[in-house]
Amino acid sequence: MVSTNVRRQMADAPVYVTAFVLTLLVTPLSAQGVPEPEEYRGKPYRAPVPDTLAGATVLTTETAHRIWETRSAHFIDVLPRLPKPDKLPEGTVWRDKPRDSIPGSIWLPNVGYQSIPEIDADYFRKGLEKVTAGETSDPVVIFCRADCWMSWNAAKRAIEFGYTDIHWFPDGTDGWRAAGYQLERVKPEAYAD
Repeated sequence: MVSTNVRRQMADAPVYVTAFVLTLLVTPLSAQGVPEPEEYRGKPYRAPVPDTLAGATVLTTETAHRIWETRSAHFIDVLPRLPKPDKLPEGTVWRDKPRDSIPGSIWLPNVGYQSIPEIDADYFRKGLEKVTAGETSDPVVIFCRADCWMSWNAAKRAIEFGYTDIHWFPDGTDGWRAAGYQLERVKPEAYAD
């Protein structure tokens, strides 16, 4: 015969298991102890990220929002832009996937890959120069989506370009939206001729 206490504990077991599973699901993947690599990170780019980036300040969503509200930093979105597929049948209409981003940010796609061609490195440098008016000590917030190595790589690259006040926002637009903050449609910055 099972005692009343044991029955009560058995009845509560699904609640404890459910709570444990929910805790695992809502815990950021980046909190799982991903080590910071010495070099840029390659594929897969959508994977848990480290909690740190040497030379940068790592921001929570709340801190990023406070910085955004006070306009005390420049925001740069580095989510990659999908290229137009080769060999599309003639007459096929190609439409870029729209990007909703943090209001007031500029979108510099394709600068967060593990290695980038010199044309993309120049594009990134010019974008940084544009938003900071050439002041390498101006604060810059770099982001894309949650668990996206593109923003980590781009922030590391900006530091290597000589920018001294880089803020990395690892939760990106996913964290922004989850916190209830508005996003706006952006277009990528054009490449200079």
